[in-house]
Amino acid sequence: MAIACYADLLREARQQKEAQRLLFVFTRAELPDNPNDIQRERFERGEGGVLVPVLCVDKLPEELTDMAALLEESKRTGIDWDIVFVAALAGHESFPPTSDDAEATLQRMVETIQQGSIEHFLAFDRRGDVASFH
Repeated sequence: MAIACYADLLREARQQKEAQRLLFVFTRAELPDNPNDIQRERFERGEGGVLVPVLCVDKLPEELTDMAALLEESKRTGIDWDIVFVAALAGHESFPPTSDDAEATLQRMVETIQQGSIEHFLAFDRRGDVASFH
């Protein structure tokens, strides 16, 4: 199944043979250091910029309902974000990974995103649609 939206992700995660833990890295679009005029213009149009990780969380699929609930929960942190990157961590047999199991993987996700290597993650905008990057 192709994942086109956040609801598809949740459905797919719940249907996996191995129990899953979903890993979220929320990012905010910012201007790069020392932007040129073109970069500044694109950013002002809502294009370009760099995605800076601002918040990480891991959740079991059963703890999640829909994008509206994820947005509401993220609002309570007081941290603004634009794109959320998601990966899944499989457990063993019927046991999902713990938050402790997820910690190192989340840290690697942050580092990978900071390096600009985002192709291995799903990315969603605030509407819950898959984000594409050009």
